[in-house]
Amino acid sequence: MLTLATSWDLGGISFAVVGGAVFVVWIIMATVQGMVKRSAIEQSRREIAAYVAEGSMTPADAERLLTAEPKSMCGD
Repeated sequence: MLTLATSWDLGGISFAVVGGAVFVVWIIMATVQGMVKRSAIEQSRREIAAYVAEGSMTPADAERLLTAEPKSMCGD
């Protein structure tokens, strides 16, 4: 009869498989986050260009917005 303590004979292998799966999910999520962030930046650039084209924003203001550095998430 197997108990919980003796049924995990492949503990090291299962730990490696779970660790590998977590790593793969982390890589996928980081890639998706980067894609979403870049998409948002491009959408903002298009909107700023539209404001300049319709005359509700000066090109100088648009340039200042486009060259501004994003705020740090850490509050630095």
